[in-house]
Amino acid sequence: MSAAPALTRPLARDPGMAPLVAGERVILRPLRLADADAIGLSLADAQVARMLAHVPVPYFRQDALDWLVCATSGMLPGWLFAVTMADDVLIGVVSIVPRDGAWTIEYWVNRFYWRKGFGRMAVSAALDRFFQRMPDARVLSRVPADDAPALKLQAGLGFTVSGCDERFLEARGRMVMMIESRIDAASLRRA
Repeated sequence: MSAAPALTRPLARDPGMAPLVAGERVILRPLRLADADAIGLSLADAQVARMLAHVPVPYFRQDALDWLVCATSGMLPGWLFAVTMADDVLIGVVSIVPRDGAWTIEYWVNRFYWRKGFGRMAVSAALDRFFQRMPDARVLSRVPADDAPALKLQAGLGFTVSGCDERFLEARGRMVMMIESRIDAASLRRA
């Protein structure tokens, strides 16, 4: 699959620092080094890691700490959020980052919080705030074709399927068909 010309141009502007975002039942806050344990435990879970493209396997606390050092120092562009609730314990991560010339959203939630709406609320809140700052942007997502919950979440929020390709997923040790979808501010159906 070839990228559309709009995706190959450099991004016009930066959304600035990631804000604190309070949703109905979730809070999106900046990541902290203290999140390493929660991230390490979540991404060591094969059921979570198998759906993610950029996660080494096996995943250890030190992997989380190494990533968090970059994320918390401002070395990584875009918005990187810890998904929490009122108790401030990290239950997932949502990021909106530039990748391959496009704003790309990536997200995961700890398996013990699946099927409770936390992923949908977190993705919706992140996109809503992002589009407030970047109203003309389009955001791209790529998820495995067999990740029915993620595809359902995206369809419910207004993502439109725009293509597919194969990517190597480390957690599976093989190429996997990925569904590409896009959303813009006008298409977002808030959770």
